[in-house]
Amino acid sequence: MASSGEGPSGGSPRRPSTGPESLAAVEGAQLDSVEDFEVLEEDEEEDEEEDLSELPPLEDVGRPVAPPRDQAKDPGEAAEEPQEWLDVLGSGLLKKKTLVPGQGVDTRPQKGQDVTIRLKASLEDGSVVEENPALTFTLGDCDVLQALDLSVQLLEMGETALIVSDAKYCYGAQGRSPDVPPNAALTLEVELLEARDAPDLELLSGKEKIELANRKRERGNYFYQQADYVLAINSYDIALKIICSSSKVDFSPDEESELLDVKVKCLNNLAASQLKLDHYEAALKSCNQVLEHQPGNIKALFRKGKVLAQQGEYREAIPILKAALKLEPSNKTIHAELSKLVKKHADQKNMETEMYRKMLGNPSTAGAPGKCKDKLPWSIPWKWLFGATAIALGGVALSVVIAARN
Repeated sequence: MASSGEGPSGGSPRRPSTGPESLAAVEGAQLDSVEDFEVLEEDEEEDEEEDLSELPPLEDVGRPVAPPRDQAKDPGEAAEEPQEWLDVLGSGLLKKKTLVPGQGVDTRPQKGQDVTIRLKASLEDGSVVEENPALTFTLGDCDVLQALDLSVQLLEMGETALIVSDAKYCYGAQGRSPDVPPNAALTLEVELLEARDAPDLELLSGKEKIELANRKRERGNYFYQQADYVLAINSYDIALKIICSSSKVDFSPDEESELLDVKVKCLNNLAASQLKLDHYEAALKSCNQVLEHQPGNIKALFRKGKVLAQQGEYREAIPILKAALKLEPSNKTIHAELSKLVKKHADQKNMETEMYRKMLGNPSTAGAPGKCKDKLPWSIPWKWLFGATAIALGGVALSVVIAARN
């Protein structure tokens, strides 16, 4: 649960880079705004350099046996001796070196536990950009810098280690204004203070569950702004699991309402992330879940229309966008999207008509008048011929019937 390391400070490695108001700004301007649908703008050429989706899962990171150490030496002497660097991922981009030995391999924390660490982060020139005496987070939930999430699981209880990380596992190409420049590597001095099992979700109060879910959602918003949609989806999924978990505690009506509000926000933002990855069926499911709770949710209607349009289902998408526009007539984004879909639908129908005409071998309407003019004066229209034949056959049949009666 929360600790002094989980406050809204802009310096925390789990927060967006623009200070205490950054989460509210991110949420208002990008993900949770009714008027702004920038999160749905098509981006056909995503920057792949900062894509962290190929990182190995935390449970797959090796746990090598700690190097032997001289038991007769005190921790101070061990800290001064040169130690072997451990290449955490095998790529040379994330390395760990023990400064003060811990209490043994069996004291290492496990994924899913809440861990508390002492953290000091510095740039390559030695300037300190972060100090936290007691930062608490859930190991494996991507609540903090990936460099920490990947390395802390290798620390023994009481161990102090130096972690040198490439920018890819820290603040990436965007950096963190104003103290961490873009593409900056960090050196992290970390001491593992505590590891304990995460609280039982069934026993959380309404307020605790709301705070925990919001913290995961805000982390997802941060990853979304970093264009790391895989990790954003991971954070939103964790938040939804917290919200939807069963409870042995009674919640007040206000708490139930607030939990539903957080759930809707998570589902909407989840759909936005899934759209970015072209996961259309998953995005459609997320939008439908929002609309089950709030049929008039404009963002869900708009995103559902976008999903259907991406799948070529213009006939289904247009009424949904019209419903969204009816709720927000002045929204220029919906207007533009609807106009684009109407044109695409018309073009699609014209193409289908032309295709059917070619399949059936029918002449085009443009050539019909010319052919009629070219007919010879003595030619008889086939419709007249067919009618005359039918009348003749009918007369014969009638004669036969009369003759039979006589």
